[in-house]
Amino acid sequence: MELLVKNIVLPFDAPEEYAAAEAAAAVGAVIGRKPQPGRIYRKSVDARRRDAIKFVYTASAIGDFTASELERLSAAGIAPLEEGEPEEPHPGSEPLSGRPVIIGFGPAGMFCALALARRGYRPLVLERGYDVEERAAAVERFSSGGELDPECNVQFGAGGAGTFSDGKLVTRINDKLVRHVLHTFHRFGAPEDVLVSAKPHIGTDKLRAIVAGFRDEILRLGGEIVFGCRAERFVFGPSGEVRAVVCRARGGEPVTIECGAVVVAAGHSARDVYHYLAGEGFSLETKPFSVGARIEHLREDVDRALYGRHAGDPRLGAAEYAYSKRWPDGSAVYTFCMCPGGEVIAAASEPGGVVVNGMSRSARDGVNSNAALVASVDPAPGSPLLAVEYQRQIERAAYLAGASGGEYFAPCQSVGDFIEKRSGKNPSRVLPTYRGGRVVLANLWDILPRDVCERMRAGIAEFGKKSRFFGMREALLTGVETRTSAPVRILRGEGFTAPGHGNVYPCGEGAGYAGGITSAAVDGLRVADAIVRRYAPVE
Repeated sequence: MELLVKNIVLPFDAPEEYAAAEAAAAVGAVIGRKPQPGRIYRKSVDARRRDAIKFVYTASAIGDFTASELERLSAAGIAPLEEGEPEEPHPGSEPLSGRPVIIGFGPAGMFCALALARRGYRPLVLERGYDVEERAAAVERFSSGGELDPECNVQFGAGGAGTFSDGKLVTRINDKLVRHVLHTFHRFGAPEDVLVSAKPHIGTDKLRAIVAGFRDEILRLGGEIVFGCRAERFVFGPSGEVRAVVCRARGGEPVTIECGAVVVAAGHSARDVYHYLAGEGFSLETKPFSVGARIEHLREDVDRALYGRHAGDPRLGAAEYAYSKRWPDGSAVYTFCMCPGGEVIAAASEPGGVVVNGMSRSARDGVNSNAALVASVDPAPGSPLLAVEYQRQIERAAYLAGASGGEYFAPCQSVGDFIEKRSGKNPSRVLPTYRGGRVVLANLWDILPRDVCERMRAGIAEFGKKSRFFGMREALLTGVETRTSAPVRILRGEGFTAPGHGNVYPCGEGAGYAGGITSAAVDGLRVADAIVRRYAPVE
């Protein structure tokens, strides 16, 4: 039996194997005999004191334990490790009138498709963007100053938006499927560190190969994936169920595909999907979201501020931060999706709109570090589509601000000038990473809503008290960050289906049920389980 011991604190330069030895010693102190050291289960950095940085471990001890010993250990906060593959649902008996169709091949769609294919349901995936290799080329063309492809970009294509981000697997959800998701990523090529780190990340350079592995495995198991194919509309039956999906490949004619179930995992930027579903009577509601800009600092400044004399030590890597402030009225400002040693990327998906995001490669060794600095937005009353239009208007304003410099130039402003509400001077110390420096000086107060800017400015002052680097006047803001999460939720009931449409399964971040790669993957697995429990496998 393997027991987990939490909160084992060691100096950061202590050998890792000490953690398992400490776990065994902790168990021995409770039961009077020492078991065998096990393995490291979780590892995090405690840098609250720069002069005394520590690693905090969860590690295991292995042995045979009596019921009375386990009872004493439980009272001391030491419990058996519960890990393994999730319980397989028993297949249902309801026949499928056609193959299950999954719209979108982001994390939710990938994990849903893999789970269904593994169980004999032969899913058909429709992805509007291109496969990994073609998508990478399209993104690179746009990043180098080329034209935007509205169907294949940072938001759309194999792997979803996360493929061209940091590949963060951090999640706040407490679900036993999280470990399964991490192990699955590891099986397809993610580094072993994702199984241990408290803040696991893959890096966009490695994530692309992993997505290709998912694709190949789904195909091997009898699934099918059609890239460059947009789902345009549904054909409904008399009870509101979807009998077929009408889709169109790039430059082709509409094709009607019969289906028995439809998983809508289109991602948070598939705004046309929201409009279509609302027009067909699906129940949608506005959910909280945030907007703001990317803030860039020199990586060495961040590392030095957080790690002191230990900055640059390979055992620590590039420093990360996360700050937040909430006011009594519920409004908030916070940092999000911090990318150590990363760059600000062009994340537009619609013509005439500028959007930014952050990206890090696995090494996290770039000159700058960046994070989203965003303020919460109160959902607008009325139609949920007003929230989409709110995002779109900000993106259009950012595009117009940069139009004098060239298409999709991003507006940028130093932190010092932002605080003083002026466009100011060209950046000097912290240089922009967006599209190779394709930015224009602008005043973000003219682009973002005033209340958002007020909270961003208050956040800079507040976070600068915690770490001096944050409020450096030379730091750079590049806008706009509008795609932190979906502003809309597609409602679903207890069986994961949309009310009034009994075989439609809203899923993932775009449907409003996840917030990142891992939680989206977990939701995809949950939806797959719901389909399996209801329907018999495809013959």
